[in-house]
Amino acid sequence: MIRHIVMFSAKEPTDIDTIYNGLKMLENIEGNWTLNISKNTKQDQISNDIDVVVYGEFPDKEALETYKSHPVYNDTIKIVRPLRDKRIAVDIPA
Repeated sequence: MIRHIVMFSAKEPTDIDTIYNGLKMLENIEGNWTLNISKNTKQDQISNDIDVVVYGEFPDKEALETYKSHPVYNDTIKIVRPLRDKRIAVDIPA
């Protein structure tokens, strides 16, 4: 299993909801995986730079590639990329 975690920060605080709603579209991609989009609750006392998090669990590399090649994924990029400042992604074995 692969855990796919992507963290986003907005260039402008007013864009957080648009980024969140754009990323929520990813949850509509059907497949054999778990995907959750959440806003950061910003409870950490040191750093709260991240605004929105994508958390996914994929059974294998092929499933992750299927997800990333879906048209909705590409639509999401068009919405989010111009509004985001940081994008930090990690893929780790579960």
